[in-house]
Amino acid sequence: MEQDVFFTKSCRMYVPTHSMQKDMETSEKIQKSGVLQVFASLLTPQSSCTAKVANIIAEVARNEFMRNPCVDAGLIPPLVQLLNCKDQEVLLQTGRALGNICYDSHEGRNAVDHAGGAHIVVDHIRSLCSKTDPASEKLLTVFCGMLMNYSNENDTLQSQLINMGVIPTLVKLLGIHCQNAALTEMCLVAFGNLAELESSKEQFAYTNIAEELVKLFKKQIEHDKKEMIFEVLAPLAENDVIKLQLVEAGLVECLLEIVQKTVDSDKEDDIAELKTASDLMVLLLLGDESMQKLFEGGKGSVFQRVLSWIPSNSHQLQLAGALAIANFARNDGNCIHMVDNGIVQKLMDLLDRHVEDGNVTVQHAALSALRNLAIPVVNKAKMLSAGVAEAVLKFLRSEMPPVQFKLLGTLRMLIDAQAEAAEQLGKNVKLVERLVEWCEAKDHAGVMGESNRLLSALIRHSKSKDVIRTIVQSGGIKHLVTMATSEHVIMQNEALVALALIAALELVTAEKDLENAQLVQILHRLLSDDRSAPEIKYNSMVLICALIGSESLQKEVQSMAFLEVVSKLRSHENKTVAQQASLTEQRLAVES
Repeated sequence: MEQDVFFTKSCRMYVPTHSMQKDMETSEKIQKSGVLQVFASLLTPQSSCTAKVANIIAEVARNEFMRNPCVDAGLIPPLVQLLNCKDQEVLLQTGRALGNICYDSHEGRNAVDHAGGAHIVVDHIRSLCSKTDPASEKLLTVFCGMLMNYSNENDTLQSQLINMGVIPTLVKLLGIHCQNAALTEMCLVAFGNLAELESSKEQFAYTNIAEELVKLFKKQIEHDKKEMIFEVLAPLAENDVIKLQLVEAGLVECLLEIVQKTVDSDKEDDIAELKTASDLMVLLLLGDESMQKLFEGGKGSVFQRVLSWIPSNSHQLQLAGALAIANFARNDGNCIHMVDNGIVQKLMDLLDRHVEDGNVTVQHAALSALRNLAIPVVNKAKMLSAGVAEAVLKFLRSEMPPVQFKLLGTLRMLIDAQAEAAEQLGKNVKLVERLVEWCEAKDHAGVMGESNRLLSALIRHSKSKDVIRTIVQSGGIKHLVTMATSEHVIMQNEALVALALIAALELVTAEKDLENAQLVQILHRLLSDDRSAPEIKYNSMVLICALIGSESLQKEVQSMAFLEVVSKLRSHENKTVAQQASLTEQRLAVES
């Protein structure tokens, strides 16, 4: 029996016996002969030649131009009926025939679905699952292959199989038949197909798939076999429950062993394995429970090994190490421990190696880690003292949006409630000019948003006239005014607070820019809009009170009937807003 055609996870593989031209010619001759219609009449359980006919159909259906004609000749219903017979050879050849017809054929799959073939095959797999004799294992291999071809790249049919409960059966199959290479391979490819669906991950989580895959992985020597298991592990490891199961099953130790064996190799397969293993390691750390289990209070051997990746000469390990640190740095306790134990210097050293024409993904990962580490209040001053701000500023010249985005976020985290650092950075003309430039990066909303937020943060945390003057001279005022109209309340609020500080500390310097940016009209719109959040209304009124210290801006306020809008807010359901409305109304009445 020649090899049938089966989908694999990474590619589609035919096992062709002829050229495409020859296949087309053969297909035409077979169709003209009318033999397919004859086959349909011969597919009966009582016939002694049924297995041979099914075998011929299986061979015919290896020709891609014959699959739809097989469907059109009405072969699917009698083939599906044969799945109910007891004869193992008939079942084997029928499974092959249906599997080959389904290969890359929408019509074939629909016909099998309509005839209820998948349900019968799943029942067969379930009943044969525990049998380890060669004939049963051969039949199981064919049936698994048939389901694979039936459901490949078809979410609806994959969901149907999942709802039939095929996943626990296949996992059990893998455990019992792990010594059978062909059957194991079929199970793995089937898992790879099904694991992409979210609904499948929930079912996988209730099985011992993690334990079985890790056990199987440990036995593998060949690169291709490891890769096949990796292709199943990667989608499954996106589920947090399965992440923890994989960690508990010992996958991490396997991954670390692969890294150790392949890190110095220049073989293509080893380089690919190193990347896959280290990427999967980072993925496992995305789960809160799995991450904390591996951190072990900062004393875990896995955490220590990952730290050793950062000074490595391999860009892949540097990247994985930095991403792992960023993932470990997802709660304050971990962040504080890592900063106290010198991780910041390791990350700065790594960044130093990538300043000039560096690896962008490594830069992005290291900056991500530093940003996360800077979140706890107690870490900010320590990181500033260590020179993190200066290290980050070296990347101001970067033209890569992902690096720009993380750079901005890191600086914003560092200066939060750090007046001295905010003032120092806010007086840095090169930085402020770059921020103003990035505030116009309309193609990169993340960079634009973070630039605006950092500009506002420099003012809010420094409360410095020098910083405000630097921002005014660099043309930053119009961006803060635009930020006040953001769809995000937090950004609106940050902008309004910064603008209120500007109006309180340097109104004369900024008044022309505030006027040109139409701030008064925007404030009127924010106060009139019922959808504006209470804090937006409150800060808008505070800002109005500050702006009327400027003669030209006061005229604008008076011309726009603010009194009427503000007086309505005295009955606002939020007491703070209502009180500020009363104060603002009094102030406006006096000035008018």
